[in-house]
Amino acid sequence: MLEASQQQTLGVLLARHRSTPGGLLPLLHAVQEALGYVSADAVEDIARAFNLSRAEVHGVITYYHFFRSAPPGRCVVQVCRAESCKAVGGDALLAHAEAVLGCRSHHTRDDGAVTLEPVFCLGLCAMSPAILVDDRPHARMTPEKFDRLAARLEIAA
Repeated sequence: MLEASQQQTLGVLLARHRSTPGGLLPLLHAVQEALGYVSADAVEDIARAFNLSRAEVHGVITYYHFFRSAPPGRCVVQVCRAESCKAVGGDALLAHAEAVLGCRSHHTRDDGAVTLEPVFCLGLCAMSPAILVDDRPHARMTPEKFDRLAARLEIAA
């Protein structure tokens, strides 16, 4: 069940996007930006506003890896999985992040401290491998630099 303030925010966003042709994706981005994720309760209201089934809206949310259907951790770590980053150790970096953070990709650690998300292309190809931590880029990331960053942010498991 959405809290009253969340329901009010969703109502404002629905009013802004429902009559826009192709407005579903911009709405979903706006909802995630405002609420941090697109909850199952929001899906029902979104489907009704766009005259879609809940399954259709859910299908869009699950098709795009960017959208979350559950609240993220207090810290969100995104590891680039694009070719440039993979070519210089991105796969090993992601595996290292999973071990250090104590959480698998696409998951939030049980204590809610951190969410680990693989992403495709952060636009830092010349400085690969790259990660984002709470939307702040970190380039030329190594396991050692990651360890120091995780310790400083107090997110290591």
